[in-house]
Parts: sequence; C-alpha cells; structure tokens
Amino acid sequence: MTAHILVVDDEPDLEDLVRQKFRCHIRDGAISFMFARDGVEALAILDGNHDIDMVVSDINMPRMDGLSLLQRLQEAEAQLSTIIVSAYGDMTNIRTAMNRGAFDFLTKPIDFPDLEATIAKTLRHIEILREARRRQAAAERAHAALSRYFSPNLAERLAGAQDSIDLAGQRRDVAALFTDIADFTMLAETIEPSVLGDLLNDYLAGMSDIVFGHEGTLAKIVGDALHVLFGAPGDQPDHAVRAIACALDLDAFSQAFRETWHQRGIALGVTRIGVNAGPAIVGNFGRGRFFDYTAYGDSINIAARLETANKQLGTRICVSEAAAKQVPDFRGLPVGDLVLRGRSEPLRAFEPLRREQYDEPATAAYLQAFAKLETGDPGALAAFAAEVGQWPEDHLASFHLRRLLNGAVGARISID
Repeated sequence: MTAHILVVDDEPDLEDLVRQKFRCHIRDGAISFMFARDGVEALAILDGNHDIDMVVSDINMPRMDGLSLLQRLQEAEAQLSTIIVSAYGDMTNIRTAMNRGAFDFLTKPIDFPDLEATIAKTLRHIEILREARRRQAAAERAHAALSRYFSPNLAERLAGAQDSIDLAGQRRDVAALFTDIADFTMLAETIEPSVLGDLLNDYLAGMSDIVFGHEGTLAKIVGDALHVLFGAPGDQPDHAVRAIACALDLDAFSQAFRETWHQRGIALGVTRIGVNAGPAIVGNFGRGRFFDYTAYGDSINIAARLETANKQLGTRICVSEAAAKQVPDFRGLPVGDLVLRGRSEPLRAFEPLRREQYDEPATAAYLQAFAKLETGDPGALAAFAAEVGQWPEDHLASFHLRRLLNGAVGARISID
C-alpha cells in the first residue's frame, strides 16, 4: 500500500531533492509525495486529499508557519502525524512543536537518510494507530450486534474477545424460557399501527431489560414472543435459578404493563411463560451471513410446549420439575403430570410462586386439595370446590375442579 506524504516547505529546490532521494520508493509505489509552499496551501491540499497519511513541515514559512499549521492539524478530526523541520539549535520552536503534538522533528540542513528513517518510523506508528482503531471499530460493531442477544456485560466480553466463550455449536445444560402474549395477533389486527408500534416497542424493551438483568441470552424475538436461554454461551451453574427468577419478574412486568394498556382501552392479553432445563445443542448457526445464536433439542421443545400449556391450565407460568428441582427452596404449586402433545411420558409441572404468595392461605388449601387429587381421594372434588368458593381467582384450582366435575381422576393431564 502506498504511503501518501505531504511536504510543506518554501525552499524552491526541496521538491526536486526529495523526489531524487526517494526515487526508488516512488517508483516502487511505496511512497507518494505532494508539496505545499506554506501552511495555507497545505490546508487546501489536505482538504481535497483525504488519503494523506502524514505531514513533513518546515517551521519558518510565509502566510502560515509550521507551528500554526501544526495547531490546525491537531484540531482536525484526522490529527495527522507530523514531522517538524527546523534550523539546528532552534530548540524553543522544536519544544513548542512537540508540545503541540508533533510526532518527531528533524533539523536543517536535512539529512536525507535521517529523513527516510524518521518517515519509516512515523509510518509504523500510523499503522499501529490504524490497527487499534480498526479493532476498536470492529469491537463496537460486534458489541452493537451482540447487544441484541446478550446482557450488556456478556456482549462486551464477547465483542472484546477477552475470554474463551465459544459461540460454536456445542451440547450444554441450559434452561430455556419462552413467552407469548395471548391473542396478540387478533389484537394487532384491530388497533392502529402507530399504537401497535408503541405498545410492542415498550413491551419488548421492558421484557428484554429484565432478561438481561438476569444475564439471560435473548435467542430470538418473533413478534411479541421471546425465546431466552440461560447457561449459554457462558457457563451459569445456576441457570435454572436464573430462569425461574426471570420468569417471575417477567410475569410481574407484563401484568403491570397489561393493566396500563387496559386503562388506555387496549385489551392486551396475558403473557404466558414456559420454563424447562436440560441438555441442548446451542451455538451460532448463522455462519458468516447472519448471526443466529439459538438452541435445539427436546428440552427446548418442552419449554415451548409448557408456555402453550398455560392456556389450557389457566396459569401464566408453567415450569418443569427438571427446572424446579435445581432451585433450592423452590416454591410453587404442583400443576400435575402433563402429557404434552407428541410425547407418551408425562412430566410433572409447577406454577412457581414468590415467597409471599406461597405463604398465603390459598396456597395451603390448594396443596391439600392437590394431595387428595394425586391419591385418587374422592374428597378432592369437595376440596377444590371449597377453595374456588373462597378464592375464585385461583385459575389452577378452577381448572382441576372442572376436570373432576367432568369425571377425571388423578393428576395426569393431557395437553392439547
């Protein structure tokens, strides 16, 4: 690559001397020179030639001297590296030039081998700076892209390549979380696009902030639905703990958000959330064309189906026993043994609760009724009826009461 150098000096013979001394470099395309007679002419040349790499400038010149030119160069955005040339012994001007940002200096009369060595050193310095800027720009672009998926601190680590986090496909133990707003497609068809845009942008921003607050990975957003991973790409031994805590916070936010829009006359549906933990294949499967960090496997499918199961169960959050077992002091209501579509083996599921919810009398009443349900005790119907009579807002108890009234027995539930 050719280095472009602007020489600023009012000596009439200097241009011929420079071209003669550097003829081999010029012939080989290593260096290209331009010349100006003073600072004013130099600034005009620089304004029309943005590929100039460095400046070699005399100090004593008409119209605009070298020190004034140096000041202007340092104020410019490019801040070109500059070599200042001055009469031998003129240390006052040389010191001023160095204080104003000159990279190096030479004394007159010019020693051309010294000039060649100084130019080479300056060009090496310029290339180091450019490489640093390229790396910084690449890191900033990577950070901007990765911030869509990862929490800010993880995105910064990935963009800066400060550790060995691997985005390639690999099998990992993860927790997967899925969310979806009930009947959102129907709602979207009935409200103004501008209103829909405000609603969806605010909702997704709030939900994403919560995910990133728990250091989750936002694998995908499809419309209003989120797919979130914990335990990838970085190790999180407590991935299930994070996922369930995140689910509770997402539920609290979405309920408050829903109420706000109800007050504005928009019938926003509930947000349903499913959580499961288990092995999955995770990685960036987009190759070089696009970034698509996602996960595949049965554990991921189960989490998605648990989200859908909420509709039938009347719950808003449904988590698998595999996830709940990994949470110390887990608090939640047993939903039953779900037989998900396409599966023959049932899995135990729970509705997670916060401590204050778990300590409420309704929770104790439900647990007693569910214990009767599990053992086939005929008293389960009366127990659930009593609970619904006292706490009609308990949708899970209402679900089991309807099952029992329709002749169901036990806690095994087929999910459509």
